[in-house]
Amino acid sequence: MTQTPSSARSTGQEQARARFTVPAKHPMVEVLGSGDALLRVIEEAFPEADIHVRGNEISATGEPREVALVQRLFDEMMLVLRTGAPMTEDAVERSIAMLKATQSGQGDGTETPAEVLTQNILSSRGRTIRPKTLNQKRYVDAIDKHTIVFGIGPAGTGKTYLAMAKAVQALQSKQVNRIILTRPAVEAGERLGFLPGTLYEKIDPYLRPLYDALHDMLDPDSIPRLMAAGTIEVAPLAYMRGRTLNDAFIILDEAQNTSAEQMKMFLTRLGFESKIVITGDVTQVDLPNGTKSGLRQVQDILEGLDDVHFSRLSSQDVVRHKLVGRIVDAYEKYDTENGTENGSHKGRPRGTQGK
Repeated sequence: MTQTPSSARSTGQEQARARFTVPAKHPMVEVLGSGDALLRVIEEAFPEADIHVRGNEISATGEPREVALVQRLFDEMMLVLRTGAPMTEDAVERSIAMLKATQSGQGDGTETPAEVLTQNILSSRGRTIRPKTLNQKRYVDAIDKHTIVFGIGPAGTGKTYLAMAKAVQALQSKQVNRIILTRPAVEAGERLGFLPGTLYEKIDPYLRPLYDALHDMLDPDSIPRLMAAGTIEVAPLAYMRGRTLNDAFIILDEAQNTSAEQMKMFLTRLGFESKIVITGDVTQVDLPNGTKSGLRQVQDILEGLDDVHFSRLSSQDVVRHKLVGRIVDAYEKYDTENGTENGSHKGRPRGTQGK
């Protein structure tokens, strides 16, 4: 893609102009989207830039800062397309957000949208799992670099899903011999005895989201065999007590619902050649009143400790429906304005976190 930036004067206000030529090997529908859907996203994001398309040439004229961003955006889009990864409306919106953050000084600019959107974690069953935001990429990179990683953020930010993908990747590349997935069964307590079925049938609803993620990443027919062999273990947190977990990739999900004592117990299960990822949302604590969340407390205890990393995600990293991010922001605003303590929201449906 060639660029020919120039400058002109119009109505007394300085304008800039940039021209892009899309190589013939890339159909324009890849760049503009079906029915020009991607082009509409770009035009809405940059109202001060006038964008025109003629053949395989795209030109932008307008306010210099916006034209510069449009120019950079098309550069990044072409880098993504050259890898064979698709450009979607969501990918374009996230690329724009990253570029605007860098331009405004909120981002450090060390990672580009193309680097984020083309980092493959796992390819399975005809689809590729990759980070979709800068914070997600940094979270994934931290898992590679550190022994213990905390992924903290609201529902839908990919905390658990990306950790699961890294666990499967580590197993397939023989970095570990097994995957251990665990969650606290918060509401089990005395109520568990009144539920019908065996113990595993009683705790299954608490672990079901972990099974669902596994089915996305592995051949469903292989999962029972791997579980029977102990290569994959899915169990409630209470089953971790007294064990030393060697040569394993261990994920503790919904960690905001651990007590301080449970969190300490879990962390001290770490064995040789193992890696731990702990995920949770400190605004969704379901513990009984008066019980301190282990996830909240551990941030004060372990922050800054060597080989322990805290990755914090926000509503900007939500990869579900756009409305989910707005809902998260609305609740945070309500809590701030009303002095509500984080974690007072009850009744969140199980299985809504992280995918």
